[in-house]
Amino acid sequence: MRDNPPRVITIPAKVESTAQQAVQRQLRVAAYCRVSTDDEEQLTSYEAQQTYYTDKIMGNKDWTMAGIFADEGITGTSARKRPEFLKMIRQCKRKKIDIILTKSISRFARNTVDCLNYIRALRELGIAVIFEKENINTMESDSEILITMLGAFAQAESESISANVRWGKRQAMREGKAIIQYKRLYAYEKGEDGMPQIIPEQADVVRSIYDRYLTGASLRMLKDWLESEQIPNVAGGAEWTISSIRSILTNEKYCGDVLLQKTYISDCISRKVIRNTGQLPMYLVENHHDGIVDRKTFDAVQAEMARRNAGKSPSKKNAPTGMTSYASKYALSERLVCGECGTLYRRCTWSKRGKKRVVWRCVSRLDYGTKYCHNSPSVDEDQLQRSILAAINSAMSRKSTLIRKITGAMEQVLAPIPGESMSLSDIESRLDELNDLTRTLVAKAAHAENPSIYTVQLKEIMDEAAVLKEKRQAIEEQRKSNVRAIRRIEEAAAVMEGASAEIQEWDEILIRQLVDTVKVVSAEHITVILRGGIQVEQDMI
Repeated sequence: MRDNPPRVITIPAKVESTAQQAVQRQLRVAAYCRVSTDDEEQLTSYEAQQTYYTDKIMGNKDWTMAGIFADEGITGTSARKRPEFLKMIRQCKRKKIDIILTKSISRFARNTVDCLNYIRALRELGIAVIFEKENINTMESDSEILITMLGAFAQAESESISANVRWGKRQAMREGKAIIQYKRLYAYEKGEDGMPQIIPEQADVVRSIYDRYLTGASLRMLKDWLESEQIPNVAGGAEWTISSIRSILTNEKYCGDVLLQKTYISDCISRKVIRNTGQLPMYLVENHHDGIVDRKTFDAVQAEMARRNAGKSPSKKNAPTGMTSYASKYALSERLVCGECGTLYRRCTWSKRGKKRVVWRCVSRLDYGTKYCHNSPSVDEDQLQRSILAAINSAMSRKSTLIRKITGAMEQVLAPIPGESMSLSDIESRLDELNDLTRTLVAKAAHAENPSIYTVQLKEIMDEAAVLKEKRQAIEEQRKSNVRAIRRIEEAAAVMEGASAEIQEWDEILIRQLVDTVKVVSAEHITVILRGGIQVEQDMI
């Protein structure tokens, strides 16, 4: 049995409070500072900020230094690109910081979403962020709406700076100033005058690639040829890729031009690189440097590539159409189609009693019997070629009429978009006005007692801007489509004018240039559609 029974001692409340005060007397305070660029003037400011925060923290007897985190010459639009900022956040999660001092919201983050997310996360950890310029403590109840408005203003400022930079670059593009990346550009190097200089031996390879493609070679065939000839690629390696060959065939630099703004940055926050497919204007600088192939050859390759791609199926599930790949050996392999089911025809060789006969048959009938196509005829190659030549010669005898049809088609292509009254310049001007209004309202809201009164006006501006951007995209897409159509029509007219009045012999290359599609209507009749949409009805002969 114990001599002294246990006792319960009650500690007075004032003693507990005193203990808490003793613990809280030394708050761990960190500072975050950042400069946007790494020039000498900004770096001086960066050093001054470090000195200022060191003196401020160490000069306060209630604070102890938890570190100064500083990013120099780094963008503030994304926290992921600021290593010191992320290091500070990790220290906060480890409960090693109680307060963060920073000059302003724009120094902390120019991305409103990032700013709020980090502030909320830190507040949940009991960590206050004090913005000195705005005199805001994030632990106070009314701080979030003000931070939201000021953060939006900081982001708008960043977007404005980004827009000014983009404007400068685009102005340089309008003036024809081009920056060329030579590292992956085959057959060119930077000359002493700063302009592209042709590498003769590689230029010969480029010309051969263009010539072979126009005579029917596929990208795979070009790859095999280059590797069999042991021709080194742009990096000096032995292996060529399909994409690099396609790039040579589609890069306007090989005809002496430079197309600017092929890609663009989506916004200053994500900085995602997007391929420009008509969202923004492009700037073509013609005759910028010496070309390796002439412009006519380059345009012919683009037209041929578009025609081949148009005949491909996007999925192997569509294999019954016969359009899953480009067959380059025979001109009719990707031009002859079944009038009943729309499937391509395939060239077949029949052998009977030692005699061979070449015919063309519907792929659907060959592969699936009469399941999809019931009455498509097999067509003798010699008869088919004679009939197609007759149709072409018939069209050539009416050149003047055909040229008038082509001119009419071009006028239709150039017709304006129905119901559209605003031009692109009108839309751009109004969007600029809306951007200015947005900045003005955000600035007013930042100093208003009740910022929510501006919410309705901001929403109306954003809605109008969204509608205008949709209109702008529609007009740009229409213009892009017009350019392609006009080029195709002009090419068709040029081929018509340059061809002889009568073609005596079958020529695979010439047929590729003149004929777009041949439809087998029946065993006795075909429809020949020439480049430019000219259609000729022809009986089999």
